[in-house]
Amino acid sequence: MRTVNLRAALVLTLAPFAMPAQTPVDAHSEMEPALAKQRTAAAAMQESLARQRASLEKQMGRAEPGGFFILGPPESLGANTPAPPPAFAANAADCDPLPPTQVDSLVEQAAKRQDLDSALLRGVVQQESGFRPCAVSPKGAMGLMQLMPATASQMGVPNPFDPVANLDAGARFLKELLVRYGGDLSLALGAYNAGPAKVDAAGGVPEIPETQDYLKKILSTLPVKK
Repeated sequence: MRTVNLRAALVLTLAPFAMPAQTPVDAHSEMEPALAKQRTAAAAMQESLARQRASLEKQMGRAEPGGFFILGPPESLGANTPAPPPAFAANAADCDPLPPTQVDSLVEQAAKRQDLDSALLRGVVQQESGFRPCAVSPKGAMGLMQLMPATASQMGVPNPFDPVANLDAGARFLKELLVRYGGDLSLALGAYNAGPAKVDAAGGVPEIPETQDYLKKILSTLPVKK
């Protein structure tokens, strides 16, 4: 009879349990924690942006009967919000229209720079803001020519409440629209109010009551050409 080594037998019997097979690493499972962190960070950023938007809306003050908002005092604005110049403190008491002499001077200079009819430019300013440099519409358009934030940025206007910069940018934008539509005043004005995309889609002035009224009021301010 063969003698069996007890220690060797135990080693052979327990060997499969002592060295468990290595499971291949799942790359997807390793990436999961990193992806989870990114999703958490993105969610936190969205919450932060939402809080900033809510804060800005609260800072927009009360709505005026004409559909404009009057901004609160400069100290109430956020750090990244362009503040109106001191001469035009943005509150209900100080947001009067610019004096006629100043309006005339600003309009004449901007019209001359862009080779525009000064009466046309004046009519647009009157309809857009009533000559109030701190006017803000419910949609966020700002200043004399009611520049949207994207337009102000595109035109290089750091402070849309600066009447000179705002009027100059609005005049440049109006000139671009006139060139785009081959000098057709109705189409250019329609695009200034409703946006070029809507004018292009409609193949003319959009059948939007606000735009139609906007066009009618501005054209009525222009002198009749004989």
